Amino acid sequence: MERTLRYYGRQAAAGAVFLWLAILPAVVASPLQAQQDVVWSAQERPIYDQIKTLRSLPDDVRARTTKNIALEIRPLPASLNKLRLALYLASRATEGDFGHDTLQEVATTLAEALQQAPPEDKTTVSTSAYSELAQLVRYEGVHVSLDSPDFKAAMAKLEADDARRQQANFTLTDLEGKSWTLKDLKGKIVLVNFWATWCPPCQKEMPDLNALYDRFKDQGFVILAISDEEAGTVKPFIAERKITYPILLDPGHKVGDLFQVDGIPKSFVYNREGKLVTESIDMRTRRQFLEMLAQAGLQ
Repeated sequence: MERTLRYYGRQAAAGAVFLWLAILPAVVASPLQAQQDVVWSAQERPIYDQIKTLRSLPDDVRARTTKNIALEIRPLPASLNKLRLALYLASRATEGDFGHDTLQEVATTLAEALQQAPPEDKTTVSTSAYSELAQLVRYEGVHVSLDSPDFKAAMAKLEADDARRQQANFTLTDLEGKSWTLKDLKGKIVLVNFWATWCPPCQKEMPDLNALYDRFKDQGFVILAISDEEAGTVKPFIAERKITYPILLDPGHKVGDLFQVDGIPKSFVYNREGKLVTESIDMRTRRQFLEMLAQAGLQ
């Protein structure tokens, strides 16, 4: 599957059900696509088309374009489609390093679209939008004015999820047959990365992760990259890209569920005391990974 929004739901090798089919069916190009596509107005369609092309833009152009799109969405009449567009943009805005100002404009637009949504609108779109906005606020350092019980509940859920991740432990086997247990790695700085072969943003961040692993592994830096795919799918993919950090297999997505992973790529960094110090909600660049590692004491 082409990564739509933030790859919500799980992808199996053959056939999968995507949560975003219910949210933005016109976005997903899939045999499983729902028949009822979203109908965009003449104002909305150009914005939707711009968001679809964001990944094809150079990073500097993409940052500027993302910010402009956020501003274009705001004057639209209040509607579920406005919320769809704001949510779609928000999910794409975290795929890399596009600047705090850009993320702030995106978050402000999403918060406004949520405020304008009818109070009785408890659709999958609004539920996901509150979750997306909460992640932007908690993990990306943006600020919004939104006095909503649903938003407060989304923030509380993230806090509870992080508490569970702090206590989480697992044992998984890598492609070479070696077992890794998270709690046994105290004394090292550990980056737990959830990814998949079918995920373009995952693919994009892998060379940076590999370079950082080669640079810092002698200083006690460990990457545990976790995929719930079959070994026969993962092994040739890793061999072709010459990835050297450990690749762990998670049959049944059990560890993914333990970490409350509902979209990938997602990374969690633990310091040498085993404390979860920072995490990412999407793809990260080398500079962003370095900032994360610095919070764990690795320079």
